[in-house]
Amino acid sequence: MTAGEAIAAAAGRLRAAGVPDPARDARVLLAHAAKVDASRVTLIAPEPLDPAIAERYDQLIALRAVRVPVSHLVGERAFYGRRFKVSGDVLDPRPETETLIEAALAEPFDKVLDLGTGSGCILITLLAERPDAQGIGTDLSEAACLQASQNAILHRVDGRLEIVCANWADGVGGPFDLLVSNPPYIALDEMPGLADEVRLHEPEMALTDYGDGLNAYRAIADLAPRILSAGGRVLVEIGPTQGAEVSALFEKAGLHQVDILPDLDGRDRVVRARKPV
Repeated sequence: MTAGEAIAAAAGRLRAAGVPDPARDARVLLAHAAKVDASRVTLIAPEPLDPAIAERYDQLIALRAVRVPVSHLVGERAFYGRRFKVSGDVLDPRPETETLIEAALAEPFDKVLDLGTGSGCILITLLAERPDAQGIGTDLSEAACLQASQNAILHRVDGRLEIVCANWADGVGGPFDLLVSNPPYIALDEMPGLADEVRLHEPEMALTDYGDGLNAYRAIADLAPRILSAGGRVLVEIGPTQGAEVSALFEKAGLHQVDILPDLDGRDRVVRARKPV
């Protein structure tokens, strides 16, 4: 069997299992099994597939057919032009979150706090884009803190950040001129409707607050005025129906210039606010 024939068979298997975009996943996983760059898959398609690679590929396709995310199978995910190591201990970096990155980079900052840092993709990206900035990332999960630390080393920003295993900003000193977070915002009653890749393979505590999906924003609204410097900004990712409620929480906390930013699909994605000067 050639590599091309193996891809076609794998894509059919994934399609029958209901996997979205089966052809793409089949190509990516073959590249991973063969340890070649994904751009070279078409070049090796006419070649016979080595039995060892074929066996490894079959195992990967079997796991993908039961909805294990591709990122977990290959161990990484692209985000804002960089590749981050991921696992079942952290949320996958997602393209929508780049809306928050763009908004954060729109103004200068020197010290940033990332609450619920997970893989560290937000904090590490901001520090990589701003070589003079420093930051702290917190997470309640020790496994997530380890993952973030590994990514910080990978992207050579470990000398400018600290990863702290803590509940939100407990024990963290300020002030910060930028606070960012992609917190758990899925309401508990919405969890059954998530895709299997998310519901079964990403950490539940990073997805839901086990309540109405707003508890994290209540906590952030409470601490932001205390931990931000005068004029400091807070940017949080939200679910597409949460903009008005999160904005109201921030306004009630005394934050100013509260607005909602859409993602590339036009859905509400980030709430932005500022501490008064």
